[in-house]
Amino acid sequence: MLLRCSRRSHCRVPLLPAIHRITMSSSSSTTPLSSAAVEYHCRTKHSLTAGYARGPGRLDWANQPNPFLRFSPSPVIALPNPPPVASSVHYSALFHSPPPPPQPLSLDSLSDLLFHSLALSAWKSAGASTWSLRVNPSSGNLHPTEAHVLFEHPQEPRRLLLSHYAPRDHLLEIRTTVPSANRPALLPPPATAVLALSSIFWREAWKYGERALRYCNHDVGHALAAVALAAATLGWDARLLDGLSDQDLGRLVGVDKGCPAPPVGMPDKMVKGKAPWVERHHPDCALLLFPAGSEPEVDYARISDALRGFDGLEWVGKPNGLSKDHVVWDVIYRTAEAVKKHHPEPGERFSVSPWRKSAQLSEGLYKELKVQEVVRQRRSAVDMDGMHVMTKEQFYQILLHCLPSGEVSPGERQGTQSALPFRVLPWDAEVHAALFVHRVSGMPKGLYFLVRNEEHFDALRLAMRQEFEWARPEGCPDGLPLYRLSKGNYERLAMQISCLQDIASHGCFSLGMIARFEAVLRDKGEWMYPRLFWETGVLGQVLYLEAHAVGISATGIGCYFDDGVHEVLGLKDLEFQSLYHFTVGAPVLDKRIMSLPAYPGPGIDA
Repeated sequence: MLLRCSRRSHCRVPLLPAIHRITMSSSSSTTPLSSAAVEYHCRTKHSLTAGYARGPGRLDWANQPNPFLRFSPSPVIALPNPPPVASSVHYSALFHSPPPPPQPLSLDSLSDLLFHSLALSAWKSAGASTWSLRVNPSSGNLHPTEAHVLFEHPQEPRRLLLSHYAPRDHLLEIRTTVPSANRPALLPPPATAVLALSSIFWREAWKYGERALRYCNHDVGHALAAVALAAATLGWDARLLDGLSDQDLGRLVGVDKGCPAPPVGMPDKMVKGKAPWVERHHPDCALLLFPAGSEPEVDYARISDALRGFDGLEWVGKPNGLSKDHVVWDVIYRTAEAVKKHHPEPGERFSVSPWRKSAQLSEGLYKELKVQEVVRQRRSAVDMDGMHVMTKEQFYQILLHCLPSGEVSPGERQGTQSALPFRVLPWDAEVHAALFVHRVSGMPKGLYFLVRNEEHFDALRLAMRQEFEWARPEGCPDGLPLYRLSKGNYERLAMQISCLQDIASHGCFSLGMIARFEAVLRDKGEWMYPRLFWETGVLGQVLYLEAHAVGISATGIGCYFDDGVHEVLGLKDLEFQSLYHFTVGAPVLDKRIMSLPAYPGPGIDA
């Protein structure tokens, strides 16, 4: 039996004459109270007529969270700035060639990894305001994601350090030293390091309210992809240690060490006032970094045993406060607690997918840019020009790089995530893309669909509007599972369902990421809820980089009318859900904004 959203909506989306008029209505049945993920997901949907998900209504600038976290006092390791680039791989070659020989772990290589994944990319200034940008994008440029690195100090063998990365100054803060006897369990040979991510929900909730949990998990996905791609330039592979429990991850990042204690009972309503505990970290995930082509023998039980000992270690430093006053959006914390992963799944083990290259149409489709240049020049467009037309070949090439399995042999099907950067995720692809094609030369305007896991094809076709064509576009590469659903001008509709934002219609194309939803939560567990958003973030990072590599830009869109998207596609109930939107096109640059270097030099503060 299909789960249904309890929230009722009665909106009609006004459409262009060439497109079917859509009447939106959600089911009247009740969402099972046992499904916290479903309850949260339905509660935080935006609706054109029923209203937006609960948020602050206005921005409390006096309490805007500090985007930079520091633990003081703690010893620091200054990283080379800028690091010597270990690899000069062209962007397109990274996807189409074997990885370069692996670099040894050193402060240079560790600096290279972080500088090209999680560091600042620029400072911006306009009038009296100055703000920073980062290599990894974030909703609202709020950056809830923090990174922690476990590694053996390359200049002090047998010293295993757990550190926090401080992007403001590009350095590592040593939180604790781990007994060297734990190295074989925590860093099984030939592993290089463990990089863990955590989220501070308050940073996003300050602006977005209840929907912030979605956006924090988008950001985790973007960060995962950023790290995986930066690691690949060093000849390293990256894979989620997804058999660790949330309790294990909490010990790894030290959520209880120096951070404000949570209340004994979770609030059951939104609360305003001083609540420093909302600045606590939520442990998200951990990545194992290791030489490409190898497969470390990971024993999750041994890692968990070693992490239990972290409770007794001496931890250094307390975090700086981020805001004076807070708003506790209770549903965020109750849902995050409910969707935790408490233990490995039966039979779950660490494995590494064979390295697969992505399909390539032509090297000439990309600018002559190194990987490092593309990732550090990536920006989120704030507006599109509404005129630029991209070539059909560029469009197809971008979508080929969105395929999880890379270049497949005849008869193979997309689904296994073995191409960069999707190979960082240990599950088969669950996310597809509904594309609104506006300005692609040689392609009719219309609604298209990219099937990223071909095992889902029959279910998708059955769930969607029966009048859709499902026709292969002219000239579409054989290995690209792209289908035209309907011809027509969808610009106005794309704008309407993306919270009436013109940027969704002014690009070359926009898209909604459609995830298999109900079956994933039912068959695997509610802990997959955040992971579906991680997958959309990984896909979004590819779209960002692909757009910049061909000379245009992109923007992630977290605000859209959820059930409006489903009605356009004919999707009912919760079998499939839209989790993220994106737009790709030529940016309109604001010449009033001055750009400054991210790290101008020793002793110089931009």
